[in-house]
Amino acid sequence: MVSVPRLVIAAPASGSGKTTVATGLMAAFAGRGLAVSPHKVGPDYIDPGYHALATGRPGRNLDAYMCGPDLIAPLFTHGAGGCDLAVVEGVMGLYDGASGQGELASTAQVSKLLRAPVVLVVDASSQSRSVAALVHGFASWDPEVRIGGVILNKVASDRHEALLREALDESGLPVLGVLRRAPQVSTPSRHLGLVPVAERQADALDAVRAMGERVREGCDLDALLALARSAPALSDEAWEPEASPQEGSRPVVAVAGGAAFTFAYAEHAELLTAAGAEVAVFDPLHDEKLPSGTAGLVIGGGFPEVYGPELSANEPLRRAVTELALSGAPVAAECAGLLYLARELDGRPMCGVLDASARMSERLTLGYRQAVAVADSVLAAAGTRLRGHEFHRTVLEPGAGATPAWGLLQPERRVEGFVQGGVHASYLHTHWAAEPDVARRFVERCRG
Repeated sequence: MVSVPRLVIAAPASGSGKTTVATGLMAAFAGRGLAVSPHKVGPDYIDPGYHALATGRPGRNLDAYMCGPDLIAPLFTHGAGGCDLAVVEGVMGLYDGASGQGELASTAQVSKLLRAPVVLVVDASSQSRSVAALVHGFASWDPEVRIGGVILNKVASDRHEALLREALDESGLPVLGVLRRAPQVSTPSRHLGLVPVAERQADALDAVRAMGERVREGCDLDALLALARSAPALSDEAWEPEASPQEGSRPVVAVAGGAAFTFAYAEHAELLTAAGAEVAVFDPLHDEKLPSGTAGLVIGGGFPEVYGPELSANEPLRRAVTELALSGAPVAAECAGLLYLARELDGRPMCGVLDASARMSERLTLGYRQAVAVADSVLAAAGTRLRGHEFHRTVLEPGAGATPAWGLLQPERRVEGFVQGGVHASYLHTHWAAEPDVARRFVERCRG
């Protein structure tokens, strides 16, 4: 049995202030000297970066679609081990999940799987007594979801607060915090959401401090901690990456990082290490060489379109990546990595490993996918099925090579991506904890 005090921060809809409250709570409790474990429901890569700044621990995702409901509590327990408190930021509205899949991947489902109390963040602007009807509806919709209290956001005045509190007295749910209307904390956005921490480290630190201060001033931290401690113990064993037998040297797997490649799940590096690899992070914006002894390369997601000129200008590294790929070494590229391996991006030369051209688009491609491996590759045997997520505003032409990476089964049938030599490149983001053989297979191929 594992007992970790925990809260899920949810809202009736996106834009209510979940990220401000969740990140602020993490910072406020960390400021009290507590070891806080940060988590995010869904496939979001950006919010966990702010969570990590607030807590000093890796931000981790809990995605019941990609990993399956049975892995949620084990992954949570793995990340929260040894901590005094865990704060889980929800996704969208409390009951919103994978399209057409009922509660799957919703914040509500994750709260039930974790047996965690929910704090509902309500945008109280332009309402008074109606807030009670809204909160009552959310609290009564699913009796298995335990809403333990409310934090009111965007409250205009003392009079407005009094009206809201009076209305909520009838709901039976305590008001655990009130945040007044204030200028937005500096967390700028662009085409895929917030600007990642890696691109604005100093400003992001200031933003996290400001969120923490707002929450300290406006929320009852003692009551919130007591609510978190009311969560029952979990009987699920913590997930752990299964260690592979270590024979001979550990192959070096270079993993792209830095401001252009910020989309990564913490478990991927842990799985690679457990499979016997030595993980070496490098920055394609600045490093002109791959890490010494690189036997395999992982290039995840991020914003190469924002850094196209800098990536293109780093010709020595582009040549090194191309030479490694042409040698047959294992290369796994997701989304941003796919674009980096293309011939060009918005007219600027990239690595040229793939005979394809990429450009920015007005259209957002977003959503969960079911996929099957079309052919054997460094990541999966032909026929392997897994679930993933697409999230980009770019277009690649052609979208698939002579041997595609994946056949997508839902929501539409199509093939996409490239398998050629040791290269596996695709728009699809995957979570390897759901299919740990991916990391083991990749490291074995790195051994040659």
